[in-house]
Order: sequence, then C-alpha cells, then structure tokens
Amino acid sequence: MKSRRKFIKHAGVMAAGSLLVPYACTPKKSGEGEADTLATDNTDELLNKAGKDMGLQLYTLRNEINNDGLEATLEKVAGIGYQWMEGFGYENGKILGKSPQEFSKIITDLGMSLPSMHAVTELTTSGGKSAIMDAMRQAAEDSKTAGAQYLVYAYLNETERTSLDDYKRHAETFNQFGEICQEVGLQFAYHNHDFEFETFEDTIAYDYLIENTDSNLVKFELDLYWITKAGFNPIEYFEKANGRIELWHVKDMNNQDEKFFAPVGQGIIDFEAIFAKKDVSGMKFFFVEQDQTKEQPPIEAITDSYKFLNTAEFVS
Repeated sequence: MKSRRKFIKHAGVMAAGSLLVPYACTPKKSGEGEADTLATDNTDELLNKAGKDMGLQLYTLRNEINNDGLEATLEKVAGIGYQWMEGFGYENGKILGKSPQEFSKIITDLGMSLPSMHAVTELTTSGGKSAIMDAMRQAAEDSKTAGAQYLVYAYLNETERTSLDDYKRHAETFNQFGEICQEVGLQFAYHNHDFEFETFEDTIAYDYLIENTDSNLVKFELDLYWITKAGFNPIEYFEKANGRIELWHVKDMNNQDEKFFAPVGQGIIDFEAIFAKKDVSGMKFFFVEQDQTKEQPPIEAITDSYKFLNTAEFVS
C-alpha cells in the first residue's frame, strides 16, 4: 500500500526531521470525475440516527476530504448514519490539517464519536529510542485530546519488515508504545495488512507479535480483508489472540482473480460467521473501510456497506 506513505496534500510537506509518517490522498483513478463528488440525491433519506452503531475509517474518503473539505465530507458520513469515526492523517500535531480540538469538535458537533485514531511514527531514526518514544507520546496525547480511546499503529514500511529480527524489535517497541498510551489514557493497538502473514524462520510474523507482546499493553485491529487475502481465517486468529482483537476493519473482497476491494456484502467474505464470533475476538468497535473503488465513488461504496450492515440480522 504505497499510497499510505505519501503526503496529505492539504496538510503540507512533512517538516525535515519529523518522526511522523502521514497517510496519503491518492490520485483519482480513470473514470472518476464529477461522479466522484460528495453529492448524492438520497442522502437525506439515509439519515438514520436510530440505526446500528458502526464506524468508518476516514482513509476511505481521503480524496473527498482533500477536494471537498473535512467538514463537508463528514456531514455526508453523518447523513449516511455512521456513528464511530476512525481518524488518520496525523502529522505535526494536527489531524487532517486540524488541531486535535478542532477535529474533535467537527466530529462531535455532527453527533459522532472518535473511538480510534491511526498514527504512524518512525520505528528507526537517527534520534534514537528516546526520539521514537517522544514522537509516540505526542501522538498519543494529541489522539487523547481529540477524544480517541485507541491509538492504532497502522502500517509498517517495507524496510521495517524484512526479517524476524525486525518483528522482534517491533514487539519490544510496541510494548513500550503500549505503556506510553496507558500513561496517557489510551489503549495501543496494531493494524495489519497481508505482509504480516509472511513466514520468517518458520514463524508467521503476526503470530510472533501476538505471542511476544503484552496482552494488556498491545491489542489488535484485525483487517478482515487483508488477513483473508493472505489466505488465513480471521476466526482462527480470534482464538489465537485470546480476546485481544478489540477492533475490526470490515471490508469485502470481490470474486474476481484480482480479489479487489468490494462494498461490504457484495463480496465473498463470510461476515455472518465472523460476527458470530465477535465475543471470542473481544471486539469493541468495527470500522468499514474500502481502500480503493473502481465502479463507484467511495461515498456510494460506504453507503452500500452501511445499508448492508444496518439491515444484517447478525449485526447487533
């Protein structure tokens, strides 16, 4: 996911020496144009504050946020019926260009909450371990100010995941991140892609992180798409992690050879079976995310996902 390592366009260029690695706004794909605006004719009809509580990872709408503004985008999200937001784009003390206080107010004024915040800080720097920890503490304090309960480490750069020794180092660091987050009043968690399911020295990297991080300090946000694409069963990992998978990314996978992203309920992932084991997982919050879309604008994709989950009997 190289796009997650590019810069947020409207947030400015990262200051030299910064220990924070921001998310990205990716360019539009061919075929996306006027149809990829926030305007939808039936938004008012979708407003459903009596609907089921569910969340959205805002990375899904990075282009909309960049082009139309955070406030206008979040108004649409609230109109669909989403209640929980998961933030991204933390850089230089701001979230998507807003101070933590401003970001929190925008969300709460729309009747939504921010239970979780994604941040990516450097794991290797010439500044040494103290600089790494200082950057995490600042991210934790700002996330707490914004109203978050979880701070989620969202992505390992390619150079940070080449060997089991890398993951041994990260397990130690994540325990320390967990201590910092607890001191601030947050819970630290780690979010996966598919590369964590590679095997090094007969050890699956994700298994190593589960087995070698403190169960109180480090929880997990399981991305149901990426673990499935890696060829593993989410339910088996609910059992392996023993109640530590407190957050989910809910996204679907199409049935084509490429196994591309799909709105929830329009693909091949068995969400009914997964939700039936939510207590085994320890799930507290789940967030819809769709990294990319092809045939429809992202706002329509997340609307379809919401409609499916809001009417699904297995979602309480």
